[in-house]
Amino acid sequence: MDAESLKLKVLEDLLQKKIKTKQASCILCLSTRQVRRLKNNFEVNGPRAVVHGLRGKVGNHKIDDMIKNKVIETIKEKCSDFKPTFATEKLQENQIPVPSSQTVRRWMTEVGLWRSHKQKQVEYHAWRPRKDHYGEFQQFDGSYHLWFERRYVDHNNEPIEVCLLASIDDATGKITYASFEENEGIIAVFNFWKTYILALGKPLTIYLDAFSTYKINHKSAVDNKNLITQFERALKSLDILLIHAHSAQAKGRVERLFGTLQDRLIKEMRLEGVSNPNDGNKFLKEIFIPKFNKKFSVVPRSIGDVHRTLSPNEVNKLNSIFSVHENRKIKNDFTIQFDNNFYQLEEIQPTTVRPKETVTIEIWLDKTLHIILKDFELNYFLIKERLEKVKRNPTLLTNHPLNYVPPFNHPWRRARRVANEDRRLKADISNVV
Repeated sequence: MDAESLKLKVLEDLLQKKIKTKQASCILCLSTRQVRRLKNNFEVNGPRAVVHGLRGKVGNHKIDDMIKNKVIETIKEKCSDFKPTFATEKLQENQIPVPSSQTVRRWMTEVGLWRSHKQKQVEYHAWRPRKDHYGEFQQFDGSYHLWFERRYVDHNNEPIEVCLLASIDDATGKITYASFEENEGIIAVFNFWKTYILALGKPLTIYLDAFSTYKINHKSAVDNKNLITQFERALKSLDILLIHAHSAQAKGRVERLFGTLQDRLIKEMRLEGVSNPNDGNKFLKEIFIPKFNKKFSVVPRSIGDVHRTLSPNEVNKLNSIFSVHENRKIKNDFTIQFDNNFYQLEEIQPTTVRPKETVTIEIWLDKTLHIILKDFELNYFLIKERLEKVKRNPTLLTNHPLNYVPPFNHPWRRARRVANEDRRLKADISNVV
């Protein structure tokens, strides 16, 4: 029985004197004064007395239809694929009077711009508390996506996928650095972390997946701990701990970050007309990351920045650390072959150089090549053209074909025949004796 039906029955019993006013007030959970007022109203207006006076009337807080229509038209025109919360934020930034995001969600649902989703059943995962300090633990990953939609295309007018590299601080939830790159290769990753370290310092730990840029996944690497990637070697030189996640859920903070960026960042760049990686990196640094961190970051449990500053020696070696290292041997003519080129070592060197020694070739991020031996950089020049070896056919000193068979009375055959007869004679003599 609903509230109005209950009121009607209680008032009828009260008028018929089946119950008293105090009993009616107890049943309806009202004061006796309110019950008497309802009784008087019921005697005058009949059953209409139990119906709420505002039923069928426009509410006092109803939003004007002009505002509702303006909001819906703006969303259809500029934010048709926005989620309700994000659409509300952008409307408020543009000084458009808008109610709460829940009202916008209801309006978008009414016109078919949003469809409610049932909550998914999720597996249980234990919650890991955040780290204590800013700079203590960085989660890092890359995400390939059509970040610029169809505004960034190739010569065939096909949209180009770009890789967004990003790191997020575990203690604060801040995006510490992000950059659009062509790929997630070692050069792009080196560029990322070199810029990061020069700007913020060295984090204590970097947490990432087991992509081939970061970890050797060959079965031999399990037993041979000396097999490390270029990235592992660089971080080891800087004393930065590297931890590899075994699942996407393990580094869920950066995974959720990319989910948010694929929704918000794409639409923000669309509204600003950003259409290429260079402008995108400028937009990230100057506008998006500061606004994102202001809105979504949290206060760490312990105040303070634990990023470590680079030592003078590390500053001097930073270009060498963030470079690709390859080993080669010095040939007897003091040349080194690398990448289909030959490099001649000069006569005057900063250290003693011997043939067959192993040198380290460093390809820096500026694409210059450096040859290192015993921490000394060797002097060299590129050999533009190396003389090819002359291929000589063997000279044959004979006047007959190679398949020549000597006759029976040839000296070669006669000498062998004499030797066989001598052995046979010696054998007969030994048998007689």
